[in-house]
Amino acid sequence: MGTTDPASPMGRGHTDLDVVLDEVLAARRAERTVMSTSADRAARVVREQVVEGHLRSGTRLPEERLAAALGVSRNTLREALSQLVAERILVREPHRGVVVATPEVADVEDVYRVRRLVEPAALAHGTGHTPARVAAVAAAVTEGREAGERGDWDAVASANQHFHRAVVALAGSPRLDAQMHLLLAEMRLFFHQMGEPRRFHQPYLEENATIADLLGAGDRQGAADRLDTYLTAAQTQLVAAFRDGA
Repeated sequence: MGTTDPASPMGRGHTDLDVVLDEVLAARRAERTVMSTSADRAARVVREQVVEGHLRSGTRLPEERLAAALGVSRNTLREALSQLVAERILVREPHRGVVVATPEVADVEDVYRVRRLVEPAALAHGTGHTPARVAAVAAAVTEGREAGERGDWDAVASANQHFHRAVVALAGSPRLDAQMHLLLAEMRLFFHQMGEPRRFHQPYLEENATIADLLGAGDRQGAADRLDTYLTAAQTQLVAAFRDGA
């Protein structure tokens, strides 16, 4: 992945980073989380900020301020950042340090290659189709629709992330759940490149609802087939937009 200038529409400014770091600090204090010896937990917090769309491509992550917000040492933070660089969520740039990565077409194609193998299989053959997990898929649809009614399309994008996370959870595999979390961080970076989120996400609100309805009716294979078609269409749309410089 490459990077963008944080001053561009695809980056985020200084004020936005301040807001993110303040929220991370407030959440840590509210939960009384002790993170001073855990690079994994520090990496998880930063990754989640990317998944939820709060940290965007090109954003530089100043070590001192980020370490203070997370409540970790600089050494622990560097270990966490190295982990996220290895996951292709962050990159290191000369004279700038660590920044949130900007995806390229090859990244889109590879992530969707994985998703088309994993997500339809979780629907059709997963062994974790408990009532609670099936309900979580439907709940993500409701979350997305309510966000759309409010006109909050960033929240629609987050609900879409929650939908796909719930789909993979149907596999009943903690290892797949962990891998999906990494893919979702990359996915959110893809979505940022699409510009206006409503244009991309609105058509998929009802696609998610159709898949949830098929799943709720017990038609696992129908849900899987619909999702495979959906993922193929989304990949085609994203690749075309990236190549056109959207």
